[in-house]
Amino acid sequence: MSELPAIGDHQASKKRFIYCAEQGLLKYAIPALYGGHGNFSDLAEAHEALGKSSLDNGLILSLNAHLWGAIFPILNYGSDDQKQYYLKKLISGAFLGGHAITEPQAGSDLNALEMAAEITDDGLQLNGRKRFITNTPIADLLVVYARLDNKLSAIIIHSDDNGASFLNTPEVTGCKTATMGDVILENCLVPLSRQLGKTGAGNMMVQQALELERAFIFAGICGVMDWQFKQVIQFSRQRRVNGSHLGKNQAISHTIAEMKVRLDTIKLWVNECARLKDNNRRITLASAQTKLFASEAFLQSSLDAVQIMGSHGLVKDSAMTDLVHDALASRLFSGSSEIQKNIIAALSGTGEGYK
Repeated sequence: MSELPAIGDHQASKKRFIYCAEQGLLKYAIPALYGGHGNFSDLAEAHEALGKSSLDNGLILSLNAHLWGAIFPILNYGSDDQKQYYLKKLISGAFLGGHAITEPQAGSDLNALEMAAEITDDGLQLNGRKRFITNTPIADLLVVYARLDNKLSAIIIHSDDNGASFLNTPEVTGCKTATMGDVILENCLVPLSRQLGKTGAGNMMVQQALELERAFIFAGICGVMDWQFKQVIQFSRQRRVNGSHLGKNQAISHTIAEMKVRLDTIKLWVNECARLKDNNRRITLASAQTKLFASEAFLQSSLDAVQIMGSHGLVKDSAMTDLVHDALASRLFSGSSEIQKNIIAALSGTGEGYK
């Protein structure tokens, strides 16, 4: 892979995204009919390589929102016309997409979502507000989840639709190169043909999209964590305390060992999810386990890296403090750690189960 465009403003983020699309990173695990190739194991390997080369968790988040939030829902639920019109454009990077679930008053609770859609003589009219939506300021389209006949349903909204505003606020600190903001729909009217899937299929579509995102977003982040780990090793070799390398200190060496175990365990979990998907198996439990372990491990290793490097880890150009913010964000995106525990507990036999 040749050099990525430089990190900068929102348009720079879009250029980096398009560059990745041009390199074929959106084609893995997609049917050949739509220009895809490879499988989920190939996808995991390619995304890890991207993480190592880009060191950009925001870019990784942006790509995953596009893949699992837009491409795969259309692939799995779209009509023939929708697939024909959208998929090749999304896979090539001609369209940049994502999905809009979270609302100001509702995070992971799908039952609390209030955005409303209504069938009129002229099409579907939507009203409401979404919040913290990845890719929003630079997206060409979003799969938006709203209540149609009081049933959660999916509708494709374009950035240039009348009554649609894709904003660049509020800003967040974690994964900051993944542009994020609110979506405001005010009497936004779109054709009936923009409904994706059946009325009331929204819950199932959200769950499937988030399962995939949880399973594979850490493929790319693993590449960044690999760089993080190597930086710590290099620092521990160069830094001397009382005439010895810092890594000779047992407390430091044990912390480094724990970082290595976390990194390799995340890779095992991601690869297990890929193996299951390549064999047409369910990943509901495995993806929740992957997300829970990986996000907590990423945060702990990021804190350990700063602690080992001391003030050197706080230097702006070291990028270590940025990784702490990214790791904090990772505990929240695709469902918080608490949500993953709920899923794991339900699928392990507690309560009524996960549907």
